[in-house]
Amino acid sequence: MKKSLKEIAGMFPLILWAILYLGARVALESDELADWLRVTIALLPVPFFAYSLILFIAQIRSLDELHIRVHLEALAVAFPLTVLLIMTLGLMELAVGLSPDDWSYRHIWPFLFVFYFLGLIIAWRRYQ
Repeated sequence: MKKSLKEIAGMFPLILWAILYLGARVALESDELADWLRVTIALLPVPFFAYSLILFIAQIRSLDELHIRVHLEALAVAFPLTVLLIMTLGLMELAVGLSPDDWSYRHIWPFLFVFYFLGLIIAWRRYQ
């Protein structure tokens, strides 16, 4: 299936976000930067990801009812799994003091995408 130029152009903000995010992660490893610069670097990827979300939501709204329902069901799987993960990590932190070097926000946010794609797989299997 060929992708239209509009679809490819719609991926540009997401690609730019990924580059800026990785760049920010690398730059923020340095302790020599002033606080105002660290905050600026940390916030730089945010508008690009927010714009990507806007494009993603617009794309979902343009789909037919079945596809919209599949995405809704994927979110219905992903959200509770995310709550379960955060609750479990919070309780484990109290129980055994999890290391922030291993289980901070920057380590667990990728699980949200995994949960969403797991939800998509479950939903699509239901409708096949």
